[in-house]
Amino acid sequence: MAAVEERAAVDSDKLMGFVFRAVDEIGATLNTALVVMGDRLGFYRALAGAGPLTPAELAGRTGTAERYVREWLNAQAAGGYVDYDPDTVRYALPAEHAVALTDESSPAYLPGFFQIALGTVHDSPRITEAAKTGVGIGWHDHVHDVHEGCERFFRPGYNANLLPSWLPALDGVVGKLQRGAKVADVGCGHGASTILMAQAFPASIFAGSDYHEGSIRVARERAEDAGVTDRVGFEVAPAASYSGRGYDLVTMFDCLHDMGDPAGAARHVRKSLAADGTWMIVEPFANDRVEQNLNPVGRVFYGASTVICTPASLSQEVGLALGAQAGEARLTEVLEEGGFTRVRRCCGLRFGLVAQPYLMRGLGLHLRALASFDCESGFRLNTLASERCGLLLELNARLRGRGGFCLSAIPLAQAFRCM
Repeated sequence: MAAVEERAAVDSDKLMGFVFRAVDEIGATLNTALVVMGDRLGFYRALAGAGPLTPAELAGRTGTAERYVREWLNAQAAGGYVDYDPDTVRYALPAEHAVALTDESSPAYLPGFFQIALGTVHDSPRITEAAKTGVGIGWHDHVHDVHEGCERFFRPGYNANLLPSWLPALDGVVGKLQRGAKVADVGCGHGASTILMAQAFPASIFAGSDYHEGSIRVARERAEDAGVTDRVGFEVAPAASYSGRGYDLVTMFDCLHDMGDPAGAARHVRKSLAADGTWMIVEPFANDRVEQNLNPVGRVFYGASTVICTPASLSQEVGLALGAQAGEARLTEVLEEGGFTRVRRCCGLRFGLVAQPYLMRGLGLHLRALASFDCESGFRLNTLASERCGLLLELNARLRGRGGFCLSAIPLAQAFRCM
């Protein structure tokens, strides 16, 4: 007699709760396109600091059609992006929202984030097909919104943190850069980080590299516009074969997990570093266990990893596919395989990590705390680790004699190569 499968009892309240949550998410998905629309048509910039405006007034200031503007404003008001006064039928953009939506110098600037998301929606049919067979989708295969949005999202964070916080946290690096150092910015994309460092340290020489030819083309144009071509060069090259040796500093910003062979890239970094050189890595922060990452930030990272990071790695040789939520333990394994040692953290939170372990000749470990965080709330309490939703690692190869390596995190992890 065939077994009869009993239908599980359904809690109608939980069912409707889930349905209404889904309705909210559909609205949020549609709002991604509306935010990009508002950014491109200048709606947010026209609203910023202008006080309450009618749809007709906003349309007049932006040279757009009032009927579209009215519907857009209503959608923004329903989502809490703008305030609506029913008595005057006017809409206003709160000052705090204006910073996030219009101020490109602010680390809270968001339009690029929405642009990346919109681009991945365009790419989703190809990702869906690729998931059937396991083939990869390279960074070069994505639409322009993904490329441009990525740079627009990360650039404000670099501007706010790279010079005042990240580089000063590295042992002796700023002094080298001021005197004249040799720097490789690997996976440089459009060159935002490379050019920023070159502007700040005119005595140093910078070599940016990326496997994506289109990004390198843009980077060269940006360097020309910034007037730094005398000390900045860009090449099309993967992370495991960029040119040059004797680098005082090698940087990788949010790209190690995208690589097909990150351990191979780590081995190449070792070969390219000077004896007292430093490797700085910025990576998305993640806990080691899935259940520890089931929060809004983890959701974004897992989502981006599904449609961007994992397909990118799978499209390359080896195709390790670390993903954007690899976690400290998995990243450490990869770095060890590449010839470095361990990453230990003394303080961590959803957005950052602070520790500085030392592994010397006897392979003993000493841990020194450098800053403190509120690990429960997930908010930063110290600007030393003010990186944007990421873990900044520094691998410092310093001649110390024979025997071992040292790896530290500040949010920077520092590895001393012992020859």
